[in-house]
Amino acid sequence: MHCLIDDEIARARAEGCAHEENLPFVLGSGAARRAVLLVHGFSGSPWEMRPLGTYLAGRGFLVYGLRLPGHGTSPEDLAGRTMEEWLEVVRDGLARLRATGYRVAGVGQSTGALLLLMAALETTPAALVLLSPFLQVRHRLAPAAGLLRYVRSYQHTAVTPQNLPFYYARRPVEGMHQINRLTRRLRPRLPQLQSPTLVVSAQGDQTVLVPSAMKLFQLLGSPHKEYHLFGPEAPHVLTTPDNPRQGETLTLTASFLAAAHPRHPSPIF
Repeated sequence: MHCLIDDEIARARAEGCAHEENLPFVLGSGAARRAVLLVHGFSGSPWEMRPLGTYLAGRGFLVYGLRLPGHGTSPEDLAGRTMEEWLEVVRDGLARLRATGYRVAGVGQSTGALLLLMAALETTPAALVLLSPFLQVRHRLAPAAGLLRYVRSYQHTAVTPQNLPFYYARRPVEGMHQINRLTRRLRPRLPQLQSPTLVVSAQGDQTVLVPSAMKLFQLLGSPHKEYHLFGPEAPHVLTTPDNPRQGETLTLTASFLAAAHPRHPSPIF
């Protein structure tokens, strides 16, 4: 199964992705005949999704953790990327897993969740898990990113020393503009989505406005949808050891994916 993404690994290295844990990955054998696409967030890397991937692989899932263009390389690389490029990689990831013949679901963190939702408009995954999704970020200047990108190229953000290999401390303002484009395009189409969906947020999220996650949840057209809210102790990124509720995030996700059934039993995709 690992040959599934040999070309993506080679592309990541050619684009400057030097750290092994920032490369895309495939885990598991798919013994349960279920496959899951994992999509990391803006300015992050596949590293943040690996703990979840390992957990799901141990429960019989075939897992593909993709790498969005411009991530795991350099802030300058990310500054030149568009939401269309990110979305194309998500579509491609779903198609690769669909080709295995397994039921396919998706899990996205933050911006990765929004990209999954956009891709799901074109097909109906067996299930979706959205970790810290949003319709609005906290930074008061974020809505003006389309103009600010012409006068300020990067926003500096705090990243712990141990996480510096996996996240950018300089985030391109152009990227925020692309996220604004993504949310504007996605919001009016949320009622069209039909996949069973779990949304997980945290009151301690300092990156996005948590009420906007609830609004996203309310707008989803999915007949089967669930919302889980952690308290102020949980941060924005829910999959890594920085989250004291990481274990619950993993079990919630796995339980939902194991229980969810596609709306139409056949065909799946």
